[in-house]
Amino acid sequence: MSSEQSAPGASPRAPRPGTQKSSGAVTKKGERAAKEKPATVLPPVGEEEPKSPEEYQCTGVLEIDFAELCTRWGYTDFPKVVNRPRPHPPFVPSASLSEKATLDDPRLSGSCSLNSLESKYVFFRPTIQVELEQEDSKSVKEIYIRGWKVEERILGIFSKCLPPLTQLQAINFWKVGLTDKTLTTFIELLPLCSSTLRKVSLEGNPLPEQSYHKLMALDSTIAHLSLRNNNIDDRGAQLLGQALSTLHSCNRTLVSLNLGFNHIGDEGAGYIADGLRLNRSLLWLSLAHNRIQDKGALKLAEVLRAFELTHTEVVERRRLLLEKGTQERSRSPSSSRHGDSKTDREKSQMVGISNSALVDKTDKTQTTKTPKGLGKKKEKSWELAKKEEKSGSGQSPTQGTPKKEDATKAGKGKVTIPEQKPSRIKGIKIGSREKRSILPESELVVEATEVINPLLEPVEHRDGKVFMPGNKVLLHLNLLRNRITEVGLEGFLATVQYQMQFSKAKSVSKGPVGLLWLSLAKNCFAPQCPAYAIIQELMLPRDPIKAKLREDEAMAFFP
Repeated sequence: MSSEQSAPGASPRAPRPGTQKSSGAVTKKGERAAKEKPATVLPPVGEEEPKSPEEYQCTGVLEIDFAELCTRWGYTDFPKVVNRPRPHPPFVPSASLSEKATLDDPRLSGSCSLNSLESKYVFFRPTIQVELEQEDSKSVKEIYIRGWKVEERILGIFSKCLPPLTQLQAINFWKVGLTDKTLTTFIELLPLCSSTLRKVSLEGNPLPEQSYHKLMALDSTIAHLSLRNNNIDDRGAQLLGQALSTLHSCNRTLVSLNLGFNHIGDEGAGYIADGLRLNRSLLWLSLAHNRIQDKGALKLAEVLRAFELTHTEVVERRRLLLEKGTQERSRSPSSSRHGDSKTDREKSQMVGISNSALVDKTDKTQTTKTPKGLGKKKEKSWELAKKEEKSGSGQSPTQGTPKKEDATKAGKGKVTIPEQKPSRIKGIKIGSREKRSILPESELVVEATEVINPLLEPVEHRDGKVFMPGNKVLLHLNLLRNRITEVGLEGFLATVQYQMQFSKAKSVSKGPVGLLWLSLAKNCFAPQCPAYAIIQELMLPRDPIKAKLREDEAMAFFP
């Protein structure tokens, strides 16, 4: 046994099983620790941490601000800000261009074809076209975005870089893929922009909910709104008509509204007409290229001449008249209070005169008891009175240039400075109180005259019904290419004749005169229709553009 164990070449003793397990466990723990330990990754040299767009301060240059904000938002490829292209002048070939020697070079012809190909592709790249004022990069006047989708992140960038543009006047979006959500974001952006922004054009952006009426809210400052080619139907027209005016609210900032190339029918035209009943700010309306027939045309023609008030409108008119009467009665006690203050002031002046007379009598009887100060004051006042009588203009000798109040008093020539001194102190106090009580009322009166509810306009009572004179503020109405026949023409003929009579009756007084331009061409009637010919004849002298052309032609024939 011992020889076998000590024999050469025998295998060495195997290690203990406990030690093998422990060493294996140690290696496993080390590997696990190495795996769990986070690897420290050093940032590459020359790279900076990404900057947040909120920390960026805009410079007022749209090209720089938009590019920087897009980079901070993580955009690698974004639209460029370029100047809006102008129409090129007509091409006139020259003699140098007719030479074909330069075109023989194949390298030159290849480069020309490559440049033309690149220019074609560049034309389709998304851009933001701007129109500048006097070629100044900080004076962006209008913005045009056409043919690429404006996402909510882009609108967020606009909310940062558009407010510094102090001369921005118009924003034009054509086929930018707006949704109802992005439209709401865009409307929230508008109050942040400059107060000069008055024109908004959203064309080729059909919305499922047709929420375009949000652009015409009561707090909106948009004056010119274009909503062409948006597939607006009668439902959308109803919302727009309610935004124009209702019985208790009215849009007072919108001046022009373009609803051309939509799907508005008779029902929608009736809703627009209902909005025109009590709207007195809209001057320009286009409903061209729609689906309006005779029923809608008659509704539009009806609100432009004397129309009957409904029962709810009559009730609202009576309520407004009662409120107006109570306001006038509440103002009358203030005037009586002012009258009482005037009488009190006159009484105090009379008391002062009687007291001065008593003092004069006592001065005559007791000349030895008068103090020195009173004697000096009397002498000074006597000298001032003499100087005024010599000057004769009522101007104080110490004043070089008289004030407006002094000039009015000088014209009268009856008020002297010694008489003003005791009453001036009291008069200023009383006058300031009067102004404090009168100024708010006068401001209310000015606001009431500027914004008068149309229901308070003069009305006419006929057969137990109340008739309003109609909307005379609308000057331009375009109904080109609809489906109006001779029946609808008769309604507009009656409207034009009524407005002509109304303007002749009130030719002396200033005010709205009614339609100056009416387009009914390309409808479902012959151009030789008698009603259409009469309308054209009546509207011809009212059109200011055609009147100007006739004047120019007359001046050309008779210089």
